[in-house]
Amino acid sequence: MKTRADFLNAQRTGVRSARPGLGLEICLTPKAASDEGAARIGFTATRKIGNAVTRNRAKRRLRAAASELLPLYGRERHDYVLIARTATTSRPFASLLDDLTDLLRSGHSALDRKYRATDSQAAKGKKHG
Repeated sequence: MKTRADFLNAQRTGVRSARPGLGLEICLTPKAASDEGAARIGFTATRKIGNAVTRNRAKRRLRAAASELLPLYGRERHDYVLIARTATTSRPFASLLDDLTDLLRSGHSALDRKYRATDSQAAKGKKHG
């Protein structure tokens, strides 16, 4: 993910959850951007995390964790935004991996529930309409 619009779309339409080491937003990739069907990923670290060196280190750690786990737990046509938190740089890497695994599982479940509810409401509207 490269553009601000992609990050804002994930924030608006997706589900968000957090653990001590990081935060995660998951949403479906917009139709216009889903040509190749692969998962897209973005990383963000605000100034609250620290100076530029600290933010860059946090994003490097998030990239390393994502490269290990997204091939296993990621889904095609989904956008993932990993959000650095204050503990991202100091948390042991194994704990960071555990946090991300938990977030991916719970995030996918929440996203599935969200779209199941939306589909059932749409189906009810079509029945009565």
